[in-house]
Amino acid sequence: MTHTHTTTLRRASRGFTLLEIVIVMTILAILGASAIYLLKGNVDVAKESRVDGDLQAISTQLQLYESRAGRMPTTEQGIKALVEKPTTEPIPDKWTQLMEEEPKDPWQQPYKYAYPATKSKKAFDLWSVGKDGQDGTADDIGNFKNTVTK
Repeated sequence: MTHTHTTTLRRASRGFTLLEIVIVMTILAILGASAIYLLKGNVDVAKESRVDGDLQAISTQLQLYESRAGRMPTTEQGIKALVEKPTTEPIPDKWTQLMEEEPKDPWQQPYKYAYPATKSKKAFDLWSVGKDGQDGTADDIGNFKNTVTK
């Protein structure tokens, strides 16, 4: 064995240099940041899907309320009528608690309700104010398919 060959074997068996470790860590950090950036879009899509599911569930409960009370809750009574018996007119004769608490959207905002509907083809409007927390903006998600009236 030559001296050069022995030196190469010794160097190869020592492991990685600090520079090599730093380079690998930098590459991993860049890849990790890219993955987080790409997943951010998926989180927003998941939240919007949850809103769609919540709107369906609340709509079902509102229809059940209507079948028991004989009418939909007023805008003033709102979704709270599914949680507590309304104290404002019209007070339903037959009332049953249909939800444990007033639901909130994924951004921790209460869902909005209006009866009669002005935006939806259904009897009522039901929507989330969306990510920006502002009512009447383009990111509102409702039973009116994201159309915003000004």
